[in-house]
Amino acid sequence: MKIGIVLSSNDPEEVWSTFRFGNLSLKENHLVRVFLVNKGVEVEDIKSERFPVREQLRLFVENKGAILACGTCMKNRQKEESNFCPIATMKDLLEIVEWADRLLTFG
Repeated sequence: MKIGIVLSSNDPEEVWSTFRFGNLSLKENHLVRVFLVNKGVEVEDIKSERFPVREQLRLFVENKGAILACGTCMKNRQKEESNFCPIATMKDLLEIVEWADRLLTFG
C-alpha cells in the first residue's frame, strides 16, 4: 500500500508517534511519503529525552521513507533544506495525495 502522511506539528510526542507509525509501515513493506507543513517543518530541531524523535527520523530515512518539507513554511521560519528533507511545494503535496492509497494527518 502507498501511505501518505501530512505532519503539521512540532509536538515531540506527536512527531515521535508519526514516525513510529511510518517506520512500522515501511517494515511491513508499504511505501511511505511524509509531507511536513506548518510547525511540522521544525521536526529536526526537536530535542526530547522522553520521545526520541531523531532516532525515529533516522530510521525512517534509512528504511527508504520519503520526507518533503513545505518551502513556504521553511522560509517563514528562516530554515534551509536539509540532507534528509528536501524543500517542496503544494504541488508536491498534491502529488502525494494523488499517489497515496491512504492519507493520514498528524497534528
